[in-house]
Amino acid sequence: MADDNSFLSIPKFDGDYDHWSMLMENLLRSKEYWSVVEQGYQEPKTLESLTGAERRTLEEQKLKDLRAKNYLFQSIDKNILKTITNKASSKDLWDSMKTKYQGNARVQRAQLQRLRRDFEILEMQNGECVNDYISRVMIIANDMRATGEIMDDGHIVEKILRTLSDKYNYIVCSIKESKDINTMTIDELHSSLLVHEHKIQRKEVAEQALKVTDDNSAPPAYEQSGRGRGRGGYRGRGRGRGRGQGRAFDKSTVECYRCHKLGHFQYECPTYANYTDHTELDEGEEMLLMSYVEMQGATQDEIWFLDSGCSNHMSGEKKWFTDLDLSFRHYVKLGNDSKLNVMGKGNIRLKIDGRVMVITEVFYVPELKSNLLSIG
Repeated sequence: MADDNSFLSIPKFDGDYDHWSMLMENLLRSKEYWSVVEQGYQEPKTLESLTGAERRTLEEQKLKDLRAKNYLFQSIDKNILKTITNKASSKDLWDSMKTKYQGNARVQRAQLQRLRRDFEILEMQNGECVNDYISRVMIIANDMRATGEIMDDGHIVEKILRTLSDKYNYIVCSIKESKDINTMTIDELHSSLLVHEHKIQRKEVAEQALKVTDDNSAPPAYEQSGRGRGRGGYRGRGRGRGRGQGRAFDKSTVECYRCHKLGHFQYECPTYANYTDHTELDEGEEMLLMSYVEMQGATQDEIWFLDSGCSNHMSGEKKWFTDLDLSFRHYVKLGNDSKLNVMGKGNIRLKIDGRVMVITEVFYVPELKSNLLSIG
């Protein structure tokens, strides 16, 4: 039998006996040498009594043993080989490695007890992805199987479903109601959880428009007018209308940008019926119409307003920028026809609910009194 090792990758022993022995056993079985490693062969004291067929069989066994031992020699580091005294046959060499690194029955029982404890206390960590958690579970489960524990897929599936984080509660209930847990494979569960995880990630991306409110949960009090062109550059004429956050709140703190009185938005202003001074903006100008109010419980530079009218995120706080291109120049136009200069553009990092988020392409407007987050 030809034995070509020119393109064969022989697994190297790195101290993990269970993994190494699995790879080596598979390799030796594929070469049809495993029988001499597992069972060995018995060489008679005298060869005179052997028939011709028995002599040929014996020679084949010797050749298989030499080739199997050659694979083991290449796989085991020389420093380890020096500690093994009995290397007469491939079986002797294999048994010596097993005794040295797998341990006796008492050691295996102690190891199994430790693995059982680790398996029981496993839980998915906050922020951990499905792939990482299932990988942690399977590493311990496979180690338990290697030490003799009977661990079927159903038991592992139950463990995973029982210890997922709270955001997977919906899919856990769905799986338990629609499928038989006892017959469900780990791969099937893995696939279902990945699909649900992707949905969660898409939802989180969609909700990255930050919601910042004061202690009284009052929505941002600002007004917009004009009709949008593109994401937020205004062109054309028309009646303006205020935008709130879709919830009831006290208008007593709202300042009308038209008459500058408190208690109503610009589109509700009693003087608006007589307002005929419509302005058409130049191409490329941005219209930013808003009023400022006192926010209790937070300083002005800590508040971010959600703005569906402006085409860019804006901030007047230079210290917030993690990187800032000060060569960038632009301007934005307010409702009273005044203009604010944009003196740079960069990125801002915010920590929201324990997660760090990066807002990119933020205009640096030193004269701006509030931080604006464009939500298109």
